[in-house]
Amino acid sequence: MKIKYDQEVDILLIELSDSEVYESDESKPGVILDYDREGQIIRIEILDASKRTGTPFKFEYEMITGE
Repeated sequence: MKIKYDQEVDILLIELSDSEVYESDESKPGVILDYDREGQIIRIEILDASKRTGTPFKFEYEMITGE
C-alpha cells in the first residue's frame, strides 16, 4: 500500500494495489474510487485534499493485532 500527496494539484492518493485501473467512479464529490477488472477497489483519490484536512501530508499509521 502506498500513500502519496501531490501538493501541486492538491490530491491525496491511496494505492491499495499496483493493478491496472479498469474503471473509476466519483461516488461522492471529490472522492474517486478506482477499480480493477474484478471490481475490487485499488485506489482512492481525494481531490482538494488540503481543504478536507489541514495537513494532507501528515498521517498516522497504526497496526492493530488481535490477541
